[in-house]
Formats: sequence, structure tokens, C-alpha cells
Amino acid sequence: MGIGAALSIATGAVANIEHQLALVSQNVANASTPGYSTQVGTQESVTAGGIGMGVRTGATTRLTDAALQMQTQLQAGAVAGLTTQQTALQALDAVHGTPGQGNDLPSLLGDLSNRFSTLLNQPDNQTAQSAVVGAASTLASGINALSNAYTAQRNAAQGNLVNEVASANQALSQIGRLGDQILSLKVAGQSTADLENQRDAAVNTLSELLNVKTLAVPNGDILVLTSSGLTLPTRNAAGPFSIANANAAPGASYASGTLPGVLLNGLDVTKQIQGGQLGANIALRDTNLPTYQAELDEFSQSLASRFSGQGLTLFTDPTGAVPSVSGPPLQSAYLGFALTIQVNPAVTANPSLVRDGTQAVVGSPTGASAFTPNPAGGPAGFSALIARVLHFALGPNAQTGVPQPAPNLTGLGPAGTLSAPFGATQALADFASALVGSQAQDSAAVSSRLQTESAVQTSLTAKLSAETGVNMDTEMASVVALQNAYGINARVISAAQAMWTQLLAAVPA
Repeated sequence: MGIGAALSIATGAVANIEHQLALVSQNVANASTPGYSTQVGTQESVTAGGIGMGVRTGATTRLTDAALQMQTQLQAGAVAGLTTQQTALQALDAVHGTPGQGNDLPSLLGDLSNRFSTLLNQPDNQTAQSAVVGAASTLASGINALSNAYTAQRNAAQGNLVNEVASANQALSQIGRLGDQILSLKVAGQSTADLENQRDAAVNTLSELLNVKTLAVPNGDILVLTSSGLTLPTRNAAGPFSIANANAAPGASYASGTLPGVLLNGLDVTKQIQGGQLGANIALRDTNLPTYQAELDEFSQSLASRFSGQGLTLFTDPTGAVPSVSGPPLQSAYLGFALTIQVNPAVTANPSLVRDGTQAVVGSPTGASAFTPNPAGGPAGFSALIARVLHFALGPNAQTGVPQPAPNLTGLGPAGTLSAPFGATQALADFASALVGSQAQDSAAVSSRLQTESAVQTSLTAKLSAETGVNMDTEMASVVALQNAYGINARVISAAQAMWTQLLAAVPA
């Protein structure tokens, strides 16, 4: 090997070392960048006719663990979905109030019962009569507030779906755009590590929106699939997903066709979207919140009809009527009744009706017994209606020995597809407690799951970072090794140059 060959090899080695130092600098600079994978230089020995000719610098690669990365992305989607659910359910918790503090549904119903008990001892007391009407109005307002909260959260979920569909389209478009650049650079034999990190970041964004997995293609591209097997286009300029804006009123639902679905290239894939924020908001809009609304509508209808059945139309809709069970679906006549339930305007105008009654009742062997209202000018101490309210309207029986009809707990909602998760209750107080308790249990369960899944996510993220992230000790060790190699190759270059100088000086002018 001649001096020229040695000089050429050393010069190539120095260029390779400079490339390796640049990678170390890039890694150290991105040590805190989320999702950044350590970049590693590749090189190979160059020979010609069995004689070493130096080193060739190859394309830069990344430290990767595809299986762990996919697991981390799926976990991110689970945490994002639970966070979305928790935000909605905690907002409802605030409206439900604290049990036993006077502002929750069972307490409001209990206060109405207490006001009737007070009135039973002094039926002619106008202040006590007005107190009953006031307690009824507070109960109706509490029911309205809950229904408003359900509607607000459903509309928030619908709005979130519109925004998240736009975000998913943007992420898919970015994945496709970066994929095109990666393919072009790979054909040219250039490094794609930085672009692959950017593409991973876009996939991470998408994985928080819905459960996805990626499959690597030999040419450097990736396929993006949902957990249900849908292939998501990444090169659709307008974005493959779409959803219309809508008002998620109590009577509107996806099941009945009055709320829009999520479309993929024009096809409805709402039921195939799982996990992430999209999956959580679909569940909130179409299942969780409509079920809560249906339960509250059923409670409101039971409340109004049981009072009316005993001879006191205390609660009505805005038209002054008490809606009845019809169908199918069986709640069709009182969808959203909880949003509009109010104290009968006739009772508000004449509070003495809570003592006297509003209408006669024809007795029934399967319902309430007969009742005749206190006529105008009748006994001021009339208490028959008050006793009926306390013993029967608010109790488990319609009359002595005849149980109240159980509230409907299945076939609920606009399409009749929803069911309450608790068992049948006879008394209104039990119904109120079961309703509030069930919804509070849902919220607590989501918060508990979120805590568990967040801990798993933290563990997976730490493990992925340990395997593919920047290790400062490793990078510093590389710097020392590269410095030593650089010094040695610099000496080779210096020695070769000195030898050339001596050789040239020995040549006669």
C-alpha cells in the first residue's frame, strides 16, 4: 500500500468520523424530543482486489422496536379515550351534586316528601302549601339541569367528533406526504431517519384519536390499519374521513338516523371505530349519555304520572300534560321530558291544590284507588290527597296491596335500543338513588381505569425510551471513541503529508 492510498483511507475515515459526530450532536440535541429515536450511522469496509481501501459511510438508521412502539401507541389511545370519558363524566358529577348535601336528585325528592309531611299536619297553612310548590319547583329545576348537562355533553361529543375527524385527516395526510419523501430519498440511497421520526410522530397523533397499527412495506412506506381491520388511505388530499355537523338534542340519535355517522370514503364506519378520542366520543354521544337521558326521562315520567294518578297533577310538560308510555319505541312520547318538566302552572297559581287535588281518580284494581278532590269551600283540614301522595305517589304501592308499575328499564331511548344497568325499583326514592348511584359508579370506574392505564402508559413509554431513546452516557462514550479515532487518523494524514514533502524535497529541481 502506498502513501497515497494511506492518505486516501485516512481522509475517508476522517469524513466518516465527522458524519458520526454530527449524528451524536443530532441525538444529544433531541434527547428530550418526544418520540425521537436515536440515529445510528452505518459503515462498511471497502476493498479492491482483496486490499483494504478504507471505509464507506452508509445511510443513517434508527434504533427501533416496532412491537413495543405499537403497544405504546395503542396504550396512548386507551388513555386518551378514558381521559375524554372522564372529562365528560366529571362535568356531570358536578351537576349531580354531593349525595346528602341537598342538591342531588334523591335529596331534592326527599325535600318534597318532607314538605308534604309538614303539610299533612297543617293542611290549611298557606305557607306550608307554598313550600310544597317551591320544593316541587326546585326538584323540576334540578331535573332540568341534569338533562341540560347531558345535552351539553352530547353536543360537546358531537363537536369533538367533527374536530377529531379533521385531525385524523391531517395526520393521515402528513403520514402520506412524509412517506412520499422517504420513498424518494431511499431510491437515492440517502438517509430517511429524520423523516421516519416525523412520520412516527404523526402516527402517534393518529393513535390518540383511534386504535391504529402500522405495517412496514419493504420500500420504506407503511400501511395504516384500524384495530377492526380498516385500511386508512394516507394519500387522499381531501382526507378520507368525514362527519356532518349536528345538534345532539335529547330526541336525536345515531341509531334512529337523526345523528350523522363517521364516514370513510363515503361509507359509514362509525361502529368500526374503536378506542382513542373518536371511539370515546362516539360512545358518549350514542350510548352513555343517551342512556343517562333515557333514565332521567323515565324517572320524570314516573314522577309526573304517579302524582297525577293519585289526583294531583303536580308535574307536567310545557303544554300542561303528563306524557304517557306509548311507542314503539316506548319512550317516544316523552323523549327529553326531563329537559322540560315543570310544576303545573295551575298549581303554581293556586298552591292550595296540593291539599285539594286537581282531578278525580276512578279507582282501578291494578292502580290507584278512587279519589274525589276537595271541592271549593270544602274542609280547610282536608288531608286525604296529602296522605295519598305520601303513602302511594312517593311509595312503592299504588294503593294498599297493589305495587306500583315498575319503571321501564329496557327498550329506552329514541330507537328503543338502550337499557338501564340497574334493577327494577318501585318507590321513586329508590329509582332516584339507583339512577344517581349508577351514573356515579360509571364515573368512578372510568377514573379508576384511567389511573391504571396511565401507569401502564408511563411504564411502556419509559421502556420504549430506554430502548430507542437517546442515552447520554452512550453518546458521550461515542464522542470519546470518535475523538481518539479522529486523532489517530489525523496523525496518519500528517505523517503521509510529511512523507510526501520529504519525497518531493529529495527530487532534484
